[in-house]
Amino acid sequence: MRPVLRTILASLVATALVVPAAGSAHARTREGPDAVLAWNAVATSATVAACFSPGADGNPIAESRLFAMTQVAVHDALNGIRHRYQPYAARLSAWSKAAPDAAIAAAAHGVLVPGLAELSTFLPASCIDAGTAVVEEAYTAALAAIPDGRAKAAGVGVGRQAAAAIRELRAHDGSDTLLQDTGYPQGTEPGAYHFTPGTPFAFAPGWADVTPFVLRDGAQYRPGPPYPVTSRRYAADVAEVQRLGGDGVTTPSDRTAEQTEIALFWVGSVPAQWNGIARTVTRQRNLDPWQAARLFGLVNLAVADGYIATFDTKYHYNFWRPVTAIRLADTDGNPATTADPNWTPLVTTPPVPEYDSGHSVTAAAAAAVLTGLLGRVAFAACSGTVPDGSRCDDAHPVVRLYTSFAQASRENQLSRIYVGFHFRDAVDTGGIHGTKIGELTLSTSLRPS
Repeated sequence: MRPVLRTILASLVATALVVPAAGSAHARTREGPDAVLAWNAVATSATVAACFSPGADGNPIAESRLFAMTQVAVHDALNGIRHRYQPYAARLSAWSKAAPDAAIAAAAHGVLVPGLAELSTFLPASCIDAGTAVVEEAYTAALAAIPDGRAKAAGVGVGRQAAAAIRELRAHDGSDTLLQDTGYPQGTEPGAYHFTPGTPFAFAPGWADVTPFVLRDGAQYRPGPPYPVTSRRYAADVAEVQRLGGDGVTTPSDRTAEQTEIALFWVGSVPAQWNGIARTVTRQRNLDPWQAARLFGLVNLAVADGYIATFDTKYHYNFWRPVTAIRLADTDGNPATTADPNWTPLVTTPPVPEYDSGHSVTAAAAAAVLTGLLGRVAFAACSGTVPDGSRCDDAHPVVRLYTSFAQASRENQLSRIYVGFHFRDAVDTGGIHGTKIGELTLSTSLRPS
């Protein structure tokens, strides 16, 4: 990177993502885009406290749904005060002088609190209580900062209506599907999905049937199949992950120090990471509340549908993970692959089929939306999944610099090879898949009135 450009990008570090610590409300809202940003940060803080993220063992599919519903409610509430963009769940009408910050707070609160409570089937009560406490603390502080009166009451009223509308719309969307299916059939043929080491179940195979937010169905842009296990391209992909994706302890790895940093930087939650990026660039561009709410709404609609679409693809093809493929390479019928029965990835592999890469789909979807809205933007980002001492809320975080959303998305995609989760075919295909979803979301949803 040219020194001048690096200097410019370094000046953006102060606006890099900082995921609020669990229990920290960060919700001193005021009229303006700060309220939209603050409540997006509260949603992130609440999901961290509720044990969703930021690690690879979280629940990004439910997290993405909760983010999408929250940001739709915020968008619709603001547009109930002043109609600038088409609503998503309901066209509301509020007093034109209603307090926008009260509407934002009530909309977010009205989705997050009941949304967290609905997740008691897989989250411990202590996690739900912690996440709810973050939201309640933020809500109390936000309303206390707004003078009592008709404007505040009207803002709270339209926010509650917006939250109720999206909750009603999504009440029977299929998201109550079984998350840990221990009876999911494992394949017997080469290339067929097996449970991954340490996780004797398939995660959420029914998520493929969840009602999308924008897509017609999860299969709308389903890509063609992965490379045949007997092909040269497949063998090349296996060799690449086998060489780069090992843990460096049980399994040697040729990863560079930067590739290891990239692998860990992006290993966590796509909703948390890309909402943080969205906050950073929203601050840089000084968007007004309506523009900011639309941006967050579109990003999260695209990410949520990206997960539905990638789960459709994953469970349609049921392709085995690299950890399985490498350990069983002597059974695949391909003389160009070499088995290593002890091969271990850098991070424990998630319990879902390999193709296509979910991180690649959802990151590309978010990047397509952000690029369509803002164009080419330079920004800085940090991570909650790098080693202790270098995370976002540490004194000296690792900060990575990007010249565009596409560059960040591509790095996010390649990280899945470095971490040992995916073949390059799944990464490349996922990027194309996600871009289509992001572009469709931007062209059809929350359009200017």
